[in-house]
Amino acid sequence: MITPALQSFISRHQLPESYLSMAEKWFSPIISEFGEHYERDQSIQIIGINGCQGSGKSTLADYLCTQVKLQHGVATVSLSLDDFYLTKAARTALAHDMHPLLAVRGVPGTHDIKLAINTVSSLKSGKKTLLTRFDKSTDDRAKVENSVTVEGPIGLIVLEGWCFGATPELQGKLAAPVNELEKQSDPNGVWRHYVNEALAGDYQSLFNMADRCVMLKAPSFDRVFQWRLEQEQKLAERLMLNVKDPLPSDIMGESDVRHFIDYFQRITEHCLTSMPKAVDHLYHLDDNRTITRYDQLLSNT
Repeated sequence: MITPALQSFISRHQLPESYLSMAEKWFSPIISEFGEHYERDQSIQIIGINGCQGSGKSTLADYLCTQVKLQHGVATVSLSLDDFYLTKAARTALAHDMHPLLAVRGVPGTHDIKLAINTVSSLKSGKKTLLTRFDKSTDDRAKVENSVTVEGPIGLIVLEGWCFGATPELQGKLAAPVNELEKQSDPNGVWRHYVNEALAGDYQSLFNMADRCVMLKAPSFDRVFQWRLEQEQKLAERLMLNVKDPLPSDIMGESDVRHFIDYFQRITEHCLTSMPKAVDHLYHLDDNRTITRYDQLLSNT
């Protein structure tokens, strides 16, 4: 029998009921591990989730929070790195002062990481905490009245992000551009060096706050391109059913998608090679985003 909480979960994410049996099969070790730890010392746990665009990070984060609340009766909070993007004005100023590519949200250096650290620290201490949200429709931080305030005690914080847990690259790796965006728009490497230096700073402090790290590993970066392109094509198909209205101009074609994901290629590829051996729970995805293998690596306490 599906509980109201789980029914609400699958409705929120427009998932089939079969997702629940799949999730129980694969993600139970994470929930069991949380339960064992919580019963032992009642302390708050922080789980970080890494995964490329379209891998299912936000769905997994919500699933873990829903199940932990159901099974253990503790309050949970799900956060996304996306919620901590710098304001549009701050990114515009950064683009003017450092490099034009920094106007585009996404890469390390375009988040307010001190705000993220302060938010997690406040939640851990049980204080009344304002959860900042980012409005992607306006490319800016949501108004305070549209944010949520929570108060402890919290049992679980899940923090997901496409670059969560990423480590900086060696300087020598930054010399050659990895795609046309870097070749044409960052020929001197100013942008990628700035991003790498940002990643080496406060981001590592935030990532180190996690007690456990989970990775949803894509088979390759090329598959990330296909997943994003499929999302845009499906959106266009749905909109075309209403023939009275033209397609909105922000629907991306193949070249648009390629340009967009170029911003994320370097760090995504670095994560695909460096993170599998450094996480606690590793899930291998196939071309259709189906989990094919699970490795429990570092968790032992």
